Amino acid sequence: MTSPVQTAIRDIPFTKADGGEGTLSDFGDDVVMVVNVASRCGLAPQYETLEKMQKEYGERGFTVVGFPSNQFLQELSKMDDILEYCSTTWGITFPIVDKVRVNGKNAAPLYKELKKAEDAGGSAGRVTWNFEKFVVLPNGEVHRFRPKTLPDDPAIVSLIEANLPR
Repeated sequence: MTSPVQTAIRDIPFTKADGGEGTLSDFGDDVVMVVNVASRCGLAPQYETLEKMQKEYGERGFTVVGFPSNQFLQELSKMDDILEYCSTTWGITFPIVDKVRVNGKNAAPLYKELKKAEDAGGSAGRVTWNFEKFVVLPNGEVHRFRPKTLPDDPAIVSLIEANLPR
């Protein structure tokens, strides 16, 4: 569910799709939803809801950031193909960054930190599947939602709405 306040989590670097470096701090004081995405996953229709939420809340200080991962063998191999799929299939306008590993010793540094957060049942640890959601508040507090929890679940929406900066 939540982790202790970890402002530093917003400063952990990741690689953007264009090869540059980014951090969650690049989104200012936005509420950021970090999602490990996969184009060939049965949960991929969640992209539609993620984009709807981006459009609905974006101007009020909310950003979805998609982190493609082939850790569960359901993501395309080339970034250009992933970006094209997201754009043409789902009309995605939110940032999609470079592919990452979410589990294991080679997990992306951001994911190593995110996985310390507990879900509503009190479980932390490994990402269980594609489309696991981490809502990072402006103060660095992390709330974790498992893959089958829909992005517009009332618990997620109320959390976002309560923390929008504008």
